[in-house]
Amino acid sequence: MQGYHFRRYVMSTSALALTLALSPAVAAQEQELALAGGRFPLEAIVVTGSKVKAAEMGSSVTFLDAADLEKFSYSDVNRVLRQAPGVYLREEEGFGLRPNISIRGSYDDRNSKIALYEDGVLMAPAPYAAPSAYYFPSIGRMSGVEIVKGAGAIKYGPHTAGGAVHLFSTPIPEAVDGVSGKVQLSAGEHGTLRGHGVAGGYARMGAYDLGASLETYQDRSNGFKQLDNDGSTGYRVEDYVGKIALRSNPAARLQQSLEFKFGYYQQQSDETYLGLGMADFGVTPLRRYAGSQVDNMDVEHHTYQLTHNIQFGEGWGLTTLGYYTSTHRVWYKLQDVRNAAGENRSLSDVLSDPTANDNASAFSYLTGADSVVGALRVRNNDRKYSTKGAQSVLTKDLTVGGMNHALELSARYHEDEEDRFQHEDRFTMVNGTMVLSSAGLPGSNANQNDAAQAWSFFVRDTIEWGDFSLTPGLRYENIVLKRTRYTSDAASTGRDNRGALRDASREKVDVWVPGVSATYDVGGGFTLLAGVHRGFTNPAPVSAGGTLATPERSTNWEAGIRHQTEAAQLSVIGFFNNFSNFVGTCTASSGGGCVIGDQFSGGRVHTKGIEFTAAYDAGALLGGGLLVPLSVVYTYTHATFRNDLNSFGPWGVDVVAGDRLPNLPRHLLTLNAGIGQEGWRIDLTGNYTSVAYGSVGAGALTNPFNRIAPRMIFDLAGEINVAENAALFASAENLFDKTYNAGISPAGWRPGKPRTVMGGIRVEF
Repeated sequence: MQGYHFRRYVMSTSALALTLALSPAVAAQEQELALAGGRFPLEAIVVTGSKVKAAEMGSSVTFLDAADLEKFSYSDVNRVLRQAPGVYLREEEGFGLRPNISIRGSYDDRNSKIALYEDGVLMAPAPYAAPSAYYFPSIGRMSGVEIVKGAGAIKYGPHTAGGAVHLFSTPIPEAVDGVSGKVQLSAGEHGTLRGHGVAGGYARMGAYDLGASLETYQDRSNGFKQLDNDGSTGYRVEDYVGKIALRSNPAARLQQSLEFKFGYYQQQSDETYLGLGMADFGVTPLRRYAGSQVDNMDVEHHTYQLTHNIQFGEGWGLTTLGYYTSTHRVWYKLQDVRNAAGENRSLSDVLSDPTANDNASAFSYLTGADSVVGALRVRNNDRKYSTKGAQSVLTKDLTVGGMNHALELSARYHEDEEDRFQHEDRFTMVNGTMVLSSAGLPGSNANQNDAAQAWSFFVRDTIEWGDFSLTPGLRYENIVLKRTRYTSDAASTGRDNRGALRDASREKVDVWVPGVSATYDVGGGFTLLAGVHRGFTNPAPVSAGGTLATPERSTNWEAGIRHQTEAAQLSVIGFFNNFSNFVGTCTASSGGGCVIGDQFSGGRVHTKGIEFTAAYDAGALLGGGLLVPLSVVYTYTHATFRNDLNSFGPWGVDVVAGDRLPNLPRHLLTLNAGIGQEGWRIDLTGNYTSVAYGSVGAGALTNPFNRIAPRMIFDLAGEINVAENAALFASAENLFDKTYNAGISPAGWRPGKPRTVMGGIRVEF
């Protein structure tokens, strides 16, 4: 069994969306996913769901399967997504707990401009009303990741300007009349402990199989930063997933499946938005200032999902899913600091110039000096989120006039909301310890509810005629956005008694999102592809009397060529996203300095570039039965404003047409090399990220504090079988212990994770 998984690994390098269409490894994967008459139950919901289909798409799609994810056993989604071209990742706390993902130049803060899915369900806590994702599913328990760009992304929505990231949870093990699964345990530096276990199977009951599985993923660390008062900088994650399924087997007349999935996630992390000033970063990059000692994030997330798939015969199929998610997160964190004159100073302003007259005293308080009373303001960011909805997809395969058609018609109703009930406390720094000086009234900072209701309709036809395929699609979104605000006074004591109604608003947005892609097989293993689609992101709700922001819109083009043989694969795709209105949203994680929730127009923006991926197994050249997979993933991006702007929110002032977008490197490069045989393997990956800048406009490129330096980071992993179903593995992330600033948002320079060595054991049964 272990050898089987090893063969899957070497036949599919982690760098590519492409792999061998006839590969036994991929065929095995398709068989593992197949339910209900040989069909993947979510086939009608997802864009691809496998490497084979990703390689056939007329748009850019990368699919990473379980073998790819198992290679390094990452718990950080940032490191996983480095294997996909066109994806930009801004690290924050070093563990990937709160990633910031951008696709083809979209705004990167908290993944708010990408569509994030797990098993066909939107996973941002409130994807329409408040899309910033403060919850992100554990990548360590996933069996696959799909990254979709181009016209294929309009199938997901609502955000289509950049693309989509779709995560696939571990399926119920395929054991029939038995139980199978795996247990993986590892430990390493910084007090890191991880465990992942899944067990389940199916019982044959006449024409149907009844299946169930239980899975848990546990991850904890003491953290790698050093708090001035020796407090904790680590985290703890507990993640549980259960599934119960009923599916037909070949004896059944009608092929169908029904699966119920439930999940529970809990995170406690002693994390902060407070970074370092340049001088301190140069001396002690892993330091954390005393002003962040009470910062803590507490997240609890629940998922419930019911999915039904039925194949009626003669090419007809129907997939329906219903879902409900709830997320409650409380982030108690430093908001700003007063100086000796009693003036509030933003954290980013203080750290950008700690010696300035207005900042010097405030900086001393952040670093532990005795402060004036109530100098440190800590916000209790208490927010509850929920989503619920249902989606059905009707499919029909048919042949008309010598052309094969795969028709899809989808409808989804979705509701989500964000409930803010926040207050602020004041602390005084005394002998390096923060002492509470005054507690805020419940709800006094934010006492409001943002909500959205959306109907989405999607139609697509994949037409195949000889060597040519054409896939036109059309999405329609009808969105109602609501905001309800309540008064904040002594009568407001909780969400059940939150005070009098202050005001309410209701706005409506609707949009048509067309797209079309095409492929042409020119022979010799070469395929041409091209596509165009509309990019769209809905605005946020506004308070009564306010003006709804103009939605973000773009026209996105791509074209390229793919080539694949048994030994090698190649893909070159050029893209051009023409934004007529590029939008940034003010959040605490963007650095603040603005009203949370306000949106800022960047006017016209062009993002264009090239995505290049290639893979080759050099084992045949060396002989001796060695397998030597080599691969490269490269992205070049040129992204600029096309208008002069007085300001672009907190990200720039006096922007001139031609200025580059913030936080966006021009060059991304990932190199992968492996060597192995049956029973052992070694893998090395290196990732280069070129220079980027945290803000734009006048003086931005010459301000050293604003510069995010280039870096090259290497990770090493290895595995060896010690028994038929057991293997030992080890890894070293940031192999050469490179010190680098990952970014300047939200406030100050932030260190990437130092070298972290892990080792463990994996047992399959």
